[in-house]
Amino acid sequence: MAPAVPTTMDRPHFIGIGGAGMSGIAKILAQRGAAVAGSDAKESATAEALRALGVTVHIGHAAEHLAADATCVVVSSAIRADNPELAAAAERGVPVVHRSDALARLMDGLRPIAVAGTHGKTTTTSMLAVSLDALGLGPSYAIGGDLNGPGTNALHGSGDIFVAEADESDRSFHKYAPEVAIILNVELDHHANYASMDEIYESFETFVGRVRPGGTLVVSADQAGARELTERVSGRHDIEIVTYGAAEDADVRVLKVTPRGLASEVTILLNGKMLTFAVSVPGSHYAHNAVAALAAGVALGIPAHNLASALGKFTGVGRRLQLKGEANGVQVIDSYAHHPTEMTADLEAIRGAAAGSRVLVVFQPHLFSRTQELGTEMGQSLTLADASVVLDIYPAREDPIPGITSALIIDAAEKAGADVRAEHDMAAIPDVIAGMARPGDLVLTMGAGDVTDLGPKILARLEN
Repeated sequence: MAPAVPTTMDRPHFIGIGGAGMSGIAKILAQRGAAVAGSDAKESATAEALRALGVTVHIGHAAEHLAADATCVVVSSAIRADNPELAAAAERGVPVVHRSDALARLMDGLRPIAVAGTHGKTTTTSMLAVSLDALGLGPSYAIGGDLNGPGTNALHGSGDIFVAEADESDRSFHKYAPEVAIILNVELDHHANYASMDEIYESFETFVGRVRPGGTLVVSADQAGARELTERVSGRHDIEIVTYGAAEDADVRVLKVTPRGLASEVTILLNGKMLTFAVSVPGSHYAHNAVAALAAGVALGIPAHNLASALGKFTGVGRRLQLKGEANGVQVIDSYAHHPTEMTADLEAIRGAAAGSRVLVVFQPHLFSRTQELGTEMGQSLTLADASVVLDIYPAREDPIPGITSALIIDAAEKAGADVRAEHDMAAIPDVIAGMARPGDLVLTMGAGDVTDLGPKILARLEN
């Protein structure tokens, strides 16, 4: 079993503690008994959840927030070098630990499952956490979104399995040494850190090289990038490679995915036997995520039929096609999709569940660099909606790039035949949607930024 708290992390200070990845690590350390503190830019439900665990959360960044007895400072790649708390740590000689190193140390002594890929990590990690917990295995987990059931993104469990997202965006997934690794897909993204697909492949090859000898790689047999990666790592004979998907040569074959409203049913062929189970979220891509989760659990020695039943307990994760509510016959759903592949997959899933109803989208592009590289494809994906409103780019950690605006997406959408309009004022969106929507419509708020905050406001306006 893992030690209660890793050495030097008994009094950690987190800069940006409210972030999805950072808050998860902070929660687990607090649950293990560490005296955790940190800071974030603004108040949030996450800050309150951390305080409920005894964590000290400061709002705003200032040198005096770093306690005199702090044993380390935990940062993510989003923290800038001029952050006053980071500067204070340097002046005082307090060790600085990257988020990925902290997470790797939390896995020490456990059986890690690391979930990687350009899309689907949060959902697949969540499916594993929920199903393993339903089977009484008490997993620990660190996820990039809050599970609908437990309502949290992290837990220090009683068992020996640790399920975690493995983030490729800054190559931090090279720090982990999983017993089982899942790779859902391999595509070019995170353009500030990767200049080409060759760099992406090299990074994922390094990750596969970290799988423990005797361990297992579960990898998609359908997605072109994943198949190419499988070819590149096929020479590694000290791990088992298990492929999954609809492809005829897949080891775990997806035979059929049947839509059931905002859910689906999937039938697979595993070791010569057919198995059918329910997935409580819509869309073929989520069904395939569930199959990847099942294959990973089987690699740990868990019976497939037990996992199939337990996967039915998964009810979704925050921001992944999450139903926010219904008002005057209009359903409002939140989507984290921000890459064209994700946007297309979620829109196809909602279109399949809409049963002839109109789909209206409020899309907020995420990052200037991503919009520069993929703006045309983002616009093209919006043709799957009946009408779309596109907001200004959410910058996150980036500075503006001259000439790169949401107009790139809108122009591409219009050329592809989409009904799309720009809106620069987020506060106006509830009124805009109220003027567009009619009973039976589905409204999708889409993007990785603060567009998620609009759901309740749209519902309130529709009520009125």
